[in-house]
Amino acid sequence: MKKVAFYTLGCKLNYSETSTIGRMFEERGYKKVEFNQQPDIFIINTCSVTENADKKCKKIVKEANKINPDGYVAIIGCYAQLKPKEIAEIEGVDAVLGAAEKFRLVDILGDFVKEPKEIKTSAKVFNSGIEEAVEYHTSYSLNDRTRTFLKVQDGCDYPCSYCTIPLARGKSRSDTIENVVNAAYKIAESGVKEIVLTGVNIGDFGLQNDERKETFFELIKALDEVEGIERFRISSIEPNLLTDEIIAFVASSKRFVPHFHIPLQSGSNKVLGLMRRRYKRELYTDRVAQIKKLMPDCCIGVDVIVGHPGETDEEFLETYNFLNELDISYLHVFTYSERANTHALSIKPVVPANKRNERSKMLHILSDKKRRFFYEQQLGKNFSVLFEEDVEDGLMQGFTENYVRVVAKYDPLLINETKKVSLISINENMLVEVDEAHEAEPAFAYH
Repeated sequence: MKKVAFYTLGCKLNYSETSTIGRMFEERGYKKVEFNQQPDIFIINTCSVTENADKKCKKIVKEANKINPDGYVAIIGCYAQLKPKEIAEIEGVDAVLGAAEKFRLVDILGDFVKEPKEIKTSAKVFNSGIEEAVEYHTSYSLNDRTRTFLKVQDGCDYPCSYCTIPLARGKSRSDTIENVVNAAYKIAESGVKEIVLTGVNIGDFGLQNDERKETFFELIKALDEVEGIERFRISSIEPNLLTDEIIAFVASSKRFVPHFHIPLQSGSNKVLGLMRRRYKRELYTDRVAQIKKLMPDCCIGVDVIVGHPGETDEEFLETYNFLNELDISYLHVFTYSERANTHALSIKPVVPANKRNERSKMLHILSDKKRRFFYEQQLGKNFSVLFEEDVEDGLMQGFTENYVRVVAKYDPLLINETKKVSLISINENMLVEVDEAHEAEPAFAYH
């Protein structure tokens, strides 16, 4: 029985796909092991959102070669679609598979026989044009962690100036509601309590063969009826696709939690235009206000990019002040990095690297302040926490419905269980300490 190990770089979507490909291997008789357990085959699922993701791929390949010099190394994912020839030249790589091939890698690569070094020139490349990536593959993570990432949509039709995802994943396409609901029931049977819905542009759910057959709103209504899952969480949704009806539904639903992650990217309308985003900051302000009106304790996360070409000091400060005044909970800060074949490369002036880094630091500090303030607002209230399996120094962690990370004394009975708690204080590690909840009203009276 050959042993196979996986390493995933990048987003939740990649994790869902890696887990699904892993189950395909197990169904064929392979044994799934940890990366450091002398596997015969290494599968590395890559990301290419930033330059660092590319560097990480090379580092993981080097480590795989060190663990087992005779191991077969195959690279899949976004980096593999965008730069297959570059990866093929990395020492120790045996195969590179693009977006249209990655779910067929067991069939394509056969017995995973490594070519002798003396005759091998470079890795085998199986990489169709991105227009060939039209099939949809149902994917979800399982047995990897307390929460499961369930892919509902893939690809993107938005030509944002800085982004390579349409080039790496192809057109927007979706699963069917029926398939997603069936997958959710399978996940529930495994004992998982929380599902995170993921995709490239999940608000665009419903496109099948370039026709809109269903909608994201119809999907979440169907999932809200799935017995056995206690929580559904929406991973990320574009502000122009986050409608009033979606917000109102989450506020009154049985299983969808009050937590939204909404990409902003810039608080300057001029920079949003340069980025080719499909909204202005006024819409974003309106979305946040609507959420907080219906769900005052809702957690709102924000993606923001600093240093995009053309972003002046004044426009960055416009973004900083906009975020500072907005009722949000945390930021995911991305420093712009040049990506081949993107429109942003033609925009001038280019922001120097030292300025990009300065702006990133400022927003990371702001994010810490926002998170602390959000946590402080929740103290003294009761929530339910889903506790996770990771235990360190006799302590275990978990998340409330509204994404507050809490810490409690380890109790094996609490792993993968939800428990009503009262939030007491914030410790030095920015974790919230808890006590058993008394019979007071829960924080989410609107649920």
